[in-house]
Amino acid sequence: MRFTDARLPSTHPSNRQLRADGYGRATADSRSDDSVCPGSLIVVSNRQPYRHEYETESQGSGSGDERSTGNSSITVDEPTGGLTAGLDPVVQASEGTWIAWGDGEADFDVADDDGCIAVPPGDESYTLQRIDLSEEAVDSYYYGFSNRVLWPLCHGFVDLIENRSNDFEWYRTVNERFADAVAEHAEADSIVWVQDYHFGLAPRMIRESVPQSTTVAQFWHIPWPTTTTYQHCPAGRDILEGLLGNDLLGFHIERYAERFLDCVERYLPAADVDRTQRTVSYDGGTTRVVATPMGVDAPSHDANARSIESSQISSLFDRYDISSDTVLGLGVDRLDYSKGIPERLAAIERFLERSPEWHGEFTFLQTATPSRTDIDAYQRYGELVRSEVTRINRRFGTDDWEPIVYTEDYLSNEELSGLYRRADLMVVSPLVDGMNLVAQEYVAANVDGDGVLVLSEGTGAHERLGSHALTIDPTDVDGFATQLEAAVAMPSRERQHRMNTLRNRVFDGDLEWWMETQFDWIRRVHADGGHDGGTRDDDSSSDHGSNPDSDAGPGSRTDRNVDRTNRSGSDSQSDSDVDPNEPPSTV
Repeated sequence: MRFTDARLPSTHPSNRQLRADGYGRATADSRSDDSVCPGSLIVVSNRQPYRHEYETESQGSGSGDERSTGNSSITVDEPTGGLTAGLDPVVQASEGTWIAWGDGEADFDVADDDGCIAVPPGDESYTLQRIDLSEEAVDSYYYGFSNRVLWPLCHGFVDLIENRSNDFEWYRTVNERFADAVAEHAEADSIVWVQDYHFGLAPRMIRESVPQSTTVAQFWHIPWPTTTTYQHCPAGRDILEGLLGNDLLGFHIERYAERFLDCVERYLPAADVDRTQRTVSYDGGTTRVVATPMGVDAPSHDANARSIESSQISSLFDRYDISSDTVLGLGVDRLDYSKGIPERLAAIERFLERSPEWHGEFTFLQTATPSRTDIDAYQRYGELVRSEVTRINRRFGTDDWEPIVYTEDYLSNEELSGLYRRADLMVVSPLVDGMNLVAQEYVAANVDGDGVLVLSEGTGAHERLGSHALTIDPTDVDGFATQLEAAVAMPSRERQHRMNTLRNRVFDGDLEWWMETQFDWIRRVHADGGHDGGTRDDDSSSDHGSNPDSDAGPGSRTDRNVDRTNRSGSDSQSDSDVDPNEPPSTV
């Protein structure tokens, strides 16, 4: 399980049409016109695609757009990966509008009086409107209700919910500001695409302020909780009503979509839920609920991994004092309590207890990115992780070997791609995760085809990848350790077979496929007449709300042949102890 210079033939994604460079992503010429947004596109997100910052002359010149201001220059950070980078060319092609929080220190020095600036720098094709938020607004809307209430709620950590005074009112106010900005740009044929849980109220506000023919859609990127958990949501009815302002509401997997419908049925008795069509009629409008698992930009991760020289990986190993011939395990996470890092460390400790022959031969590299450090729960979590790493290394480490190398250093995309390629096994063990893109990034970058993915059953990614990963329950220490033992001892032929299948699935369901599917659905509801509940095709019930082009099953397309074995529809939490006729007082 080492770097090779040539890609093994069996690792190439085999069941999609390849472009000339062999990476399996459609070229601009080969893409269907059907993937184009049917109207003018307005994207609403917390994160912006371009950020302007000050840079002093002593720090050197920046990249992209650069403007001098006294002794400093203003540089722009451009999107480098993920949804933001994937959406950017779509908004460019539609000459649309992107509305986001302006969090760069120089953002409003380069924008007009309305916070608008033409982007991308040097090739302006669409408008970025930045919303200026005060420190109090950010603390209450973002660090408050979004991440002290909705995040722990949706991930099932009800004991970590902090319902501070004024947080929800600020959340409402910020949602109103974004909705007002949308109204300034929306036209009759506009498509408004809202991203994530920061805007649970905005869709209904937008619906009330734009033309009736405007289509409003949203994708909820994190899990949706069971009705048992949702009863702990402050202003829960408001959130449900806000989301039902959408014509289209998307989730990653079927389980989350079904849970949302469960919550609507229980806590909005006036709503009419059609489980066959997977629609909700409420307050004069109709919302279609769909499930489409999000992918990654697989060709880019593949290309980045190929471009890494072995000397660059050797340099990384030298930096962290890792032996070049070690069997390498890898974890890449934010320091978030949903990611299951302490449970992972406990399993590694158990593995070391049971397998002394791997002492000095196995190293686990854990990269962790501090996140939301203004929230006490995140500070405590980081302290726990660091103390556990120290304790385990003291227990098993020697003068020339540490079993766990822990770093919070920033690693570039290229460095991460190199680690993905080099790692013999990748451990992705969240307690619960909406999707988990890191698991897919690892597979896409594993171009030598000899890695093993150890994957938590609590991730959305497990729906697609679980049958050929090594499945773990992150809370079962012994079972987790057993899978680590299986990973390091797995024969080469089995590794190749598993990884080849995983790579096919990741490439077939990549970010481009996901966006095409979103716009297919948006086109469907746009043609149906939007939120006024226009009639739908008679055969729409056959796809169960997951894909408008096929009745082949959840999230599948006839031209992609994505394997969907090992799907799980069971919930980890039971609603049987809640009286369905008595809505909880907190919802």
